[in-house]
Amino acid sequence: MVQTHDTEPVWDKPPDVDEKWIQFIDDNVSSKLPQGTQVKSISPYGASYWTRTAEIATVQTDGLPISFFLKVTQHATGKAMVSGEFESMSSLHKTLPRLVPTPHAWGTYAADPNIHFFLCGFVEMTDDLPDVQALSALLAELYRKGVNPEGKYGFPVPTLQGTIPQYTSWEESWETFFSKSIHIVMTNEEKSQGSDPEMQELCKATLEKVVPRLLRPLETGGRSIQPRLVHGDIWDVELAPLRPVRHRMGKPYVKAYFKHFPASEPAEDQDDRNALYCLRWDLNCSTLYPGNLRYRKMCMDVMRTLTAKYAEGYDGWARQMGEEPVVK
Repeated sequence: MVQTHDTEPVWDKPPDVDEKWIQFIDDNVSSKLPQGTQVKSISPYGASYWTRTAEIATVQTDGLPISFFLKVTQHATGKAMVSGEFESMSSLHKTLPRLVPTPHAWGTYAADPNIHFFLCGFVEMTDDLPDVQALSALLAELYRKGVNPEGKYGFPVPTLQGTIPQYTSWEESWETFFSKSIHIVMTNEEKSQGSDPEMQELCKATLEKVVPRLLRPLETGGRSIQPRLVHGDIWDVELAPLRPVRHRMGKPYVKAYFKHFPASEPAEDQDDRNALYCLRWDLNCSTLYPGNLRYRKMCMDVMRTLTAKYAEGYDGWARQMGEEPVVK
């Protein structure tokens, strides 16, 4: 089993967005609140590396107090962040409303065209972990309902991990989509952290050997998978975010989830596919924190393990299994 370890904070800088933008309600934000809303206050809420976030406390026309969550970003990257989040959350809410807060709007401040916002329902956050069975069943329900009827992988608008755009172009094959995505991520990581000969060789071997070996069997030999809607905090249908030690939800959640939504065949590859999916995320994390090589070291450890285990690649596996290798 490939495991990733990281328990310390990796960033100690304040957000670039000035706090002043969450000290008042911009006119364009106000216009997206329900008609007749009486704003009582706005106050900082939560923490973010890239944005400013706040709670807007209101009273509605029926006298009920209702709060809204406001996220504020800046510049073109920030605009892409909030527009992508709105479209993503809207898709999730349409598919399974009780899974996410109600998305209300995204837009640009009237006070400054470089400041952008995302507005949704407010959820009081706690440090408590969700019930294992309830969350597992809910995620499985999302994946059962969230099948793309067109049978393609991608998303209609750009989405971002932190400040980094993700690959969202439509592809017929999961292997093709993931391969293009992780290749872009690897290129971005090298630009951020600098070149390293071993890192380059590991990335090359991962693309040429590991990705085809772990993903092509999902779509060959009579096996198939379907593109499904996933939550941005979950990353993939096989729950890669529950792998790193830094995330408190772990094996019990994965075990319970697979009772509701069985692993794709070959099921024996599930854990290593999970490591591969987590690798893409951690490479993006390395890109986000230039000069901090902790994520790169974690990624290199994972790639060393996977490339050694799958040195024969997909063709070697297909021959061993008595299947005719499929060329892509």
